Amino acid sequence: MAERIAKRLAHAGIASRREAEKLITDGRIAVNGTTLTTPAFTVEPDDVITFDGERIGEKPSLRLWRFYKPEGALVTNKDDRNRTTIFDLLPDTMPHVVAVGRLDMNSEGLLLLTNDGELARWLELPKTGWARRYRVRVYGTPTKEMIARLKAGMTVDGVKYGPIEATIDTQNGANAWMTMSLHEGKNREIRKVLAALELNVNRLLRVSYGPFQLGQLKRGHVDEMTGKAIREQLGGQWAERVHAHRRRKT
Repeated sequence: MAERIAKRLAHAGIASRREAEKLITDGRIAVNGTTLTTPAFTVEPDDVITFDGERIGEKPSLRLWRFYKPEGALVTNKDDRNRTTIFDLLPDTMPHVVAVGRLDMNSEGLLLLTNDGELARWLELPKTGWARRYRVRVYGTPTKEMIARLKAGMTVDGVKYGPIEATIDTQNGANAWMTMSLHEGKNREIRKVLAALELNVNRLLRVSYGPFQLGQLKRGHVDEMTGKAIREQLGGQWAERVHAHRRRKT
């Protein structure tokens, strides 16, 4: 079946559709020996597609990993300042993967990785409805009134943030631990809304993304999910693309 080139690249795990379009405009993708100049191109199943001169194979079976992103690593493929990225930390045996969403450099915890760019995009969409849950340590004293403001949604510096479910877990001297859950996750959202409440975040740990949990995964380690777990949690169109994979922990 014919399909858009960006969709084929996403299914092949090369990049998300948006990233694939940039690869095309940068002249890094060729079809049957001809370098593409526009993503407005349709390919057939038997077309030969190359990325930087290397042939892209058939659509791989969909795979998904949990990764404990450590503080100090960037979620990007390349950094102009040569800072450490998550891809520097992944084992050499990992195939090409894309990250589901982001965690800023100073945050840590669960990051999902997949070899399917389209799945990554779907998991990031607010309409998917999956909550992201965080454990947050703040300098300051959160109050019930602050919790109510978070739940109602806030506007900070002209940016409107949706409702955030939050609880105050412990207060130990000048620091408090909170649990926070949100569904969209705009850039540095938790840090910004808490700063507006005069609470300074000094540790931020994502413990779950939808049904997937950080659990006992160690910092900097990666764990591939079983095909059975992926089918049970994703279902639908994604379940059809999952084959059995031997679970691997690193």
